[in-house]
Amino acid sequence: MQLDKTRLRRTLLKKRQSMSVEEWREKSDRICTQLQTSVLFTQVKTILAYFSFRQEPDLSPLFADTKYKWGFPRCVGDTLSWHVWKPEDAVQINSYGIREPYPDALTIDSSEVDLILVPSVACDRQGFRLGYGGGYYDRLLSSPKWENKPTIGIVFDFAYLLELPLEMWDKPLKAISTETKLLIYP
Repeated sequence: MQLDKTRLRRTLLKKRQSMSVEEWREKSDRICTQLQTSVLFTQVKTILAYFSFRQEPDLSPLFADTKYKWGFPRCVGDTLSWHVWKPEDAVQINSYGIREPYPDALTIDSSEVDLILVPSVACDRQGFRLGYGGGYYDRLLSSPKWENKPTIGIVFDFAYLLELPLEMWDKPLKAISTETKLLIYP
């Protein structure tokens, strides 16, 4: 199973990184539009998001909307610590090469969070995601204080697959957004 996930992850990451900047920007913008018009998105106040890395769908056009309080992760050991971030705030680059808020940025408690936008390598029709293999989001979404938070997996259409290889700890997301659709699971 793990080998299948590893091979699938490598193939999809290669495909994502082979997109032209123009295609990546256009598809990312279409995902932002899908999100902005979704009931899951419009009725919330505090959203956890991510900074695009290695041509993940770029959600940064959304971050300027000040009607939302935005939170971004910092990797702390094997967990994610969530911090408030505004467009005028500086970021640092962590050991994985990912932008993250500074450690002294105000933290966000799980009780404040209304929605989590989850970076994904792939998602499937059952709502499961394939991550990068570090288990950060698996651990987060399995913990009691986070497990019932609405989640939207963010992927490009080519990474929305019929079925993914699953492990017993995999948890389905509440929704998936691509550049052409937003699917909400019961």
